[in-house]
Parts: sequence; C-alpha cells; structure tokens
Amino acid sequence: MLNIKKNFGYLFIFFYLLSPTSLTADTSEIKEILQLIQKDLRTLERAVYSESFSQSSNSNSNNSVKESEDVLTRHLLKLSEIEKQFQQLTNKYEEINFKIDKLNSRLSKVQADNQLRFQQLETSNVGIDSSSLTKLPTDTTNDKEKILPGSTQPQDLGTVSYKDMTNESESQSVQSIDATKTVVTETFQSEEKILPDGTPENQYEFATSFLKVGDYNMAERAFKEFVDTNPEHKLSGNAQYWYAETFRIRQLYTDAASAYLEGYQKYPKSEKAPINLLKLGVSLVQIGEKDQGCLMISGVKKQYPGATQSVLQKAKYEEKKFECKQNNS
Repeated sequence: MLNIKKNFGYLFIFFYLLSPTSLTADTSEIKEILQLIQKDLRTLERAVYSESFSQSSNSNSNNSVKESEDVLTRHLLKLSEIEKQFQQLTNKYEEINFKIDKLNSRLSKVQADNQLRFQQLETSNVGIDSSSLTKLPTDTTNDKEKILPGSTQPQDLGTVSYKDMTNESESQSVQSIDATKTVVTETFQSEEKILPDGTPENQYEFATSFLKVGDYNMAERAFKEFVDTNPEHKLSGNAQYWYAETFRIRQLYTDAASAYLEGYQKYPKSEKAPINLLKLGVSLVQIGEKDQGCLMISGVKKQYPGATQSVLQKAKYEEKKFECKQNNS
C-alpha cells in the first residue's frame, strides 16, 4: 500500500509539472509545493508503518515467547555444564590434597622407620658380648695395636714357627670361631610376621589394604610373606605381581624386574600373567636391557592371545614407545 501511495504522489508531481500552469509558475512556488508533497508522503509512511507494526506484533508475539524460552533453556544448559566443570575441578583439587596428605604420611613413616633402624643398629653394637672379645690372645711383649685373630697377613710356609703350631694356636682358633658366632647371633634379627591368622583370602585382602593407603614398604613385606606361606594358592600369582609392583612404584626397577621374572617363571597361568610379562619387559628396558625387554613386550600377544584388550593395547603402545620393532629389525 505504501508503494502505491508513493507512485501516486510521483505521478501527481509529474503531471503537475507538465501542465501549462506549472510552466508559467514561479520556481519558488514549485519548491513550496514539493515540500508539502514530501510532508504528506512522510505522514503516509508513518501511518503505514504503525499499522504494519500493530499487525505484526500480534502475529509475532507467540514466536517471541518461544524464542525467549529457547534462549532460557540454552542458558540453563550452559549453567549446568559450568556447574559440572566446577565440580570436576573441586574433585581434582580434593584428590591432589589427599595425595599430598598421603605423601606427608609416607615421609613421616620413612623418617620414623629410619630412626628406628638407627636405634636398632646402636643397640646391636652395644649388645655385643665384650667378654668374648677380651678373651682373645694379645701380644703383651710390646705396646702395638691389638690385632684380632685371623686378620693378620698370610705368611709363607717356611716362616711359620714352632710356637704357632702349639696347642695355644688351637685354643686361639676355637675362641675366634666362638667370638664370631657370638657377633653374628647378636646382629641377626628376623622380621616378624605381619599377616593375620585366617584364610588365605583374608590374608591377601589384608596385604592389599597396604597398597590402598600407599604404604608400599609394608605391602612388600605382606605380599612376600603371603607368597612364601601360600606358594600353591590360586592368589599367589596375583600376590607375586603386586609384590613386584611395590618395587616399580618406588622406581626400584632392578628389584621389580627380578620379582616380575620370578612371577613369570612360577605362575605363567595366573590371572596377572599377561600384565606381569608386560611389566617385566618394561622394567628390563628401563634398566638398560632393551633387546630382552622388547622381546618380552612383543611376546605378550603371542603367549597370551586371550588377554584383555587393555593389556594388548598397552603392549602395542609400549612397543611404539620404546621403538621395539625398529630395534628388533
């Protein structure tokens, strides 16, 4: 409708200018007439726009409501995602604090253990029977430093005197053996058993509890005692694997490789046998035996094709990581 009115106005101006009266009119009058026509056109345009706006506002009210609801829904979803991310960050922060607390507790345990060992060494040195050492023969003819029996330098057969072959030398040798036996008996200390009385399953669970709290020294002792006590049990292969893991976690790769090798030889059909062979290969590579380690890693798929997919994928990853294929070729 607005376009029709504009066109009508333009035609009116055109015919008016072509009329003979317009040709004789003054230019100032023509300008005034054009200004009046422009004002009328603006008034018409405002009226048309107001009517179109009133009609479109009623038709678009429902659409605007729907759009506002969609926007609100998107904002709510975004807020829920932010809330989940914040919760994950909070969980990570709490996990890091927990690990720091575990490290502090482990350090305090190590310090206490070292202090206890130093005290035991001091008490063991004090506990040696000094009376057995005083009975040893000494050279009273001069003021030289006392020399324990058997610590002198070797002599030629021709230099041995008759005095050294008398009964006194025999008694001297017997006393030396007794004194050495006394020293060994005093310094030897056997570790106490830490596994509780009960079924092997309960003992295995007890040993596993040390791993959960991060006490790998006690876990090492517990799993070793379990394997020695129950060598034929179905859980012995698992216990041997976790025994080796206590060394690997502490970066004692030589001890870990030895323990993994013992588990591979004694328990080749246990539940942990595939991962045990894989960790054996990794430990060998880490101690410098790359060729042997790569053979063990690549042998996981050959010896245990029915292993879990995670173990097989881990073996493939370790092959690429250590470049085993290039090295073997």
